[in-house]
Amino acid sequence: MKRTRGLEVGVGLFVVVAFLGLVFLGLKVSGLMPASSGSTYTVTAEFGDIGGLKPNSRVTMSGVTVGRVVNIDLDPKWLDGRVTMEISDTLKDKLSSDSTAAILTSGLLGEQYVGLTTGADTEMIKDGGTIRNTQQAMGLESLIQQFVSGMGGKDDSDSSSQ
Repeated sequence: MKRTRGLEVGVGLFVVVAFLGLVFLGLKVSGLMPASSGSTYTVTAEFGDIGGLKPNSRVTMSGVTVGRVVNIDLDPKWLDGRVTMEISDTLKDKLSSDSTAAILTSGLLGEQYVGLTTGADTEMIKDGGTIRNTQQAMGLESLIQQFVSGMGGKDDSDSSSQ
């Protein structure tokens, strides 16, 4: 079996291109690669509990990614988590002032992201504006605690009625 140098170079190039393709695909799927959607505007929202939300998390509307979380800090006055988001300019005239921002989780233990729901007000949120209606993150620990305390209450009421 005689190998030629051209075949070896071809296989090597194929392996390098395949590796780069896998890295690109991994970054795209994980959300670590910034979206190239064009111009954006900035909106903030304050949450009582941000859970595991991190900078660069997705911002979605109806399941479609429309922006990214760019900063998370603590509001010094109200001591809430202040989330700064960059939203696609295409929503600039469509995101009303009574819109809602909720911290959601994809799957049971998946990543957390911000989900936007538009309202019905005629006044729109401007660049640098704030979404006032928010729903904080629901952590797995609090769900388990609610389930356990609900089970304990049910057992007590059943035993007292007998």
